[in-house]
Amino acid sequence: MDIMHHFELHTLIEFHLLGIDLSITNAVVMLWIASLLLIILFAIAGRRSKIVPSGYQNFMEVVIQFLRDHLSGEITDEKDAQRWFPLIATLFLFILTCNLLGLVPGSFTATTNINVTVALAILVFVLSQGAGIVRHGPWGYFKTFIPGEIPKWLLPLMLPVEIMSQFAKPFSLAVRLFANMLAGHVVILVFLSGLIALRGLALLITPLPLAITVVMYLFEVFVALIQAYIFAILTAVYLDQALHPAH
Repeated sequence: MDIMHHFELHTLIEFHLLGIDLSITNAVVMLWIASLLLIILFAIAGRRSKIVPSGYQNFMEVVIQFLRDHLSGEITDEKDAQRWFPLIATLFLFILTCNLLGLVPGSFTATTNINVTVALAILVFVLSQGAGIVRHGPWGYFKTFIPGEIPKWLLPLMLPVEIMSQFAKPFSLAVRLFANMLAGHVVILVFLSGLIALRGLALLITPLPLAITVVMYLFEVFVALIQAYIFAILTAVYLDQALHPAH
């Protein structure tokens, strides 16, 4: 059983434009499904909204309130927190949906592809840096990279380090999400392949890898939630650092 085969991109519809490969792959399809699923879920919740929510609407409002309290709270200023909350919540829900869809047998986990996680990380990087430049101006934002009490003779050493740290942030976001989702799925597939290998042995041996597989599957659901939460909360932290460098 080729485990890594499950993480390979497969072109479903080949398409090129001006020399750029815009082919539709299994990862792209899963991203579309995740987006469509979120649109449908929130459209249903808001279709018959009531002042006093109940049932499904109440559940969705609880989810949004939880995200508002625990994610946008990382941004110091309340107005900025409200302004950027839709982005942070969307990233969390989108990544979580992609992670969970990947646990459906026969599907593909988009977040196990480094191209997807890098694209999300670049989005966060561009928006956070752009927010800092708009708020403080190009020169004012650049000066936030210079520690206030550092001796001037150390600036040629410290300034490149500060700038490189800004580029390290999206890299860490992309690799963390990609590596954790990939590792968890690999472990599950290893034990599933063990079940297949043991199919001809005594049934007394088989329950062990089966039990471990079930436990790892449940743990992967937890990992899917945690990784989406970490990505979203770090996005809030990076935005806050760009908007309020003094904090």
